[in-house]
Amino acid sequence: MRESPEVPTPVDELIVVEAPPRVPTVVEAEVPTPHDFWRTLHRTRLARAAAGDPLNLCGAALVLVVVAVAIVGPFTAPYAPTVPDYTSMLSGPSAAHPFGTDFIGDDILSRLLAGARLSVGAAAAVLALSVAIGLVLGAIAGAAGGIIDEAIMRVTDMSLAFPTLILALAVATTLGPGMGSAIVALGIGFWPVYARLLRGQVLSIKQRDFVEAGRALGASPFAVMRRHILPNALNVITIQMSIDMGGALLAVSSLSFIGLGAQPPSPEWGAMIAAGQEYMRSAWWLSLFPGLAVTIAVLGFNLSGDWLRDALDPRTD
Repeated sequence: MRESPEVPTPVDELIVVEAPPRVPTVVEAEVPTPHDFWRTLHRTRLARAAAGDPLNLCGAALVLVVVAVAIVGPFTAPYAPTVPDYTSMLSGPSAAHPFGTDFIGDDILSRLLAGARLSVGAAAAVLALSVAIGLVLGAIAGAAGGIIDEAIMRVTDMSLAFPTLILALAVATTLGPGMGSAIVALGIGFWPVYARLLRGQVLSIKQRDFVEAGRALGASPFAVMRRHILPNALNVITIQMSIDMGGALLAVSSLSFIGLGAQPPSPEWGAMIAAGQEYMRSAWWLSLFPGLAVTIAVLGFNLSGDWLRDALDPRTD
């Protein structure tokens, strides 16, 4: 029998089977390149703020140098900072002593490296104390309101009526000379700024919808403050701390300079400037190099504070 020819299937009835997508191997998989990393970093707020002003990068570099010296400086000092060498008293800058020596033979460079930790650490301690006091009082004032808010704010206003350094001088004189007294005195002088700042943030944030939602779900006032309000106020507090770091360092050096902070033979920068003021004409290096160290550190912290303000403040977008 003769077979009938096969009838071709219409095109629209063909079943097209797509091949499964090919999974790239490990070698073929896309690996981020250094260019992708820097492009991603450039999109961040910090990078955009740094790229917008070269002074921001300069400030960040200075702060990194100062912090690095404060961390490793005491271990890299070529000489013991408080062991005098009576054979090298008042020696000028030389290969053996790049920054010279003081009136009892201490190496100025070694004392600067060792004193970085004292000066920067004392400034950080001042801000830690002032922020701790200010955050507690500001949070209580903003959350409680009423007569409690009024009482705390009136005390804050009274403290703000006095210049910070004048108030610190009064407290330090009462407590007696010493680095601990200087830290407490300056902490008392700086806290009103943080109390008023956090109170304003609490009053602004506690009316927002996500805070009201937290209350509606049964969260306690403490939980609302800890989970919702304080995390959203940290940006402003961080900006203020970065701006105040230079001022705190300068204030610590000022109290040491007038004898109410670090005491001899401490290598704190302000105390070193005070020790060399009697030798300005004959041994200029005694006060010049510590003064330059304070200037560079304060400049770096101020510039980095501006950088963080530009990066973290949403109003700068």
